[in-house]
Amino acid sequence: MSKPFKIPQSVLVVIHTPALDVLLINRTDSPGYWQSVTGSKDSEDEPFEATAIREVREETGIDCALGTLTDWGLENVYDIYPHYLHRYAPGITRNREHVFGLCVPAGTPVTLNPREHTAWQWLPYRAAADACFSPSNAEAILMLPDFAP
Repeated sequence: MSKPFKIPQSVLVVIHTPALDVLLINRTDSPGYWQSVTGSKDSEDEPFEATAIREVREETGIDCALGTLTDWGLENVYDIYPHYLHRYAPGITRNREHVFGLCVPAGTPVTLNPREHTAWQWLPYRAAADACFSPSNAEAILMLPDFAP
């Protein structure tokens, strides 16, 4: 049985501490591609907040209840990278990404899903933005001081 197509609606969750250190994770399929937590909705009717909570737990082991999850009210619309188009239904070329922040205490433990990520690091927010491969992820991180609780 083939895997269902991905829904072209996703979340970007900037996980950070009160001191604005940002958690970045490295993708298994793209060594050197540091990013924040991202992930697609599991169903069309899944709320973005539920997607954010699920993806944070799946990718980092962090329970959002340990921190403050904030909907930044921002969305990025971008072209899906050509090497990922096969994951989407024919004709789907753009994704809509909803942005959240998650403030957690310094020292929050991270447990990666080894199928998705190989390493993690906490960096001051400007350095984290510089390390991101995705321009929309870097932009979101640079906005962190405006949205942090």
